[in-house]
Amino acid sequence: MTKASKSGKMYLDPMQIAKKYGIVIVLILMILGLSIAEPAFLSSVNIFNVLTQSSIFGIMALGMTFVIISKGIDLSVGSILAFAGVVAASLGQLSSATGKYFPNLAEMPVIVPIAAALGIGALMGAVSGLLIARTRIPAFIATLGMMTVARGLALIYSSGKPVSTLIPSLTALGGKVFNVLPVPVIIYFLMIIISSILLNKTRFGKNIYAIGGNITAAEVSGVNVSKNLVWIYTYCGLLAGLAAIVFAGRVGSVHPGAASGYELTAIAATTIGGTSHSGGIGTVWGAFVGALVLAVMRNGLTLLGVDAYWQQVVEGLIIVVAVIIDMRKNAKRD
Repeated sequence: MTKASKSGKMYLDPMQIAKKYGIVIVLILMILGLSIAEPAFLSSVNIFNVLTQSSIFGIMALGMTFVIISKGIDLSVGSILAFAGVVAASLGQLSSATGKYFPNLAEMPVIVPIAAALGIGALMGAVSGLLIARTRIPAFIATLGMMTVARGLALIYSSGKPVSTLIPSLTALGGKVFNVLPVPVIIYFLMIIISSILLNKTRFGKNIYAIGGNITAAEVSGVNVSKNLVWIYTYCGLLAGLAAIVFAGRVGSVHPGAASGYELTAIAATTIGGTSHSGGIGTVWGAFVGALVLAVMRNGLTLLGVDAYWQQVVEGLIIVVAVIIDMRKNAKRD
């Protein structure tokens, strides 16, 4: 970020700063602009609300970051959330629930629905990874198929009806600690730390970057590409299952049509955060900032009274601009 002048002195290069921290600068400008337009935006209640809103698709964006760095894509995470969610909710209903999914089943400890959601997410992610690794079909096709399968299973399992009346220990995962700090935010930040360690401090993380940078070179250097691809998509599915638990806790019920379009929001957050669809480039920090940009935008536009449909238009334009910037940066790099 520094350059030497003709006199030999070092100085900060504004272009390099903008290139590295551009999205952070955009986020700061958004926050400043919205706080001026609507003072309530900077209230502590609203700040926690923004973080809570970003937690579900932010968790999914962390897994998507791993996938996109490896030069892949996962279109199934929203549908996996729905299927894992309805299964978890059916195992976490109160015994007094009307239309209880398992009438003769006693109330289960919260670990049961959590384990079910995580297991389903990881399993479906692993299947996608195996399809991609073994058959070499494009990730777009494999995960598009999984998206359809998972959504169909969610509808079949729940008979197209929402599963509600959940046990307090499950809904508590969508509540607050000491009535102040949202539990979804705590879970989100914990996964940011875990994902960052996996990506930056382990051989698995190095392999992800190697596969995305040049899959042939990675194979030649001894990376087991097939095995790593399975683990990449397994982790992405696992986080979709975790997002299902947070979703169930926040909403108090899960509909089989839930999370429609969430996969696109996760991809958008990852892309806005600087993860390159050309592979080999991306950070967990970037995914967090990207998710925050979307959450701030949505929250701010809602406070300003902008129609929800126009919010979708703005989000779409942001995604297109982010991809164009990514392509130009990679063109210059090449």
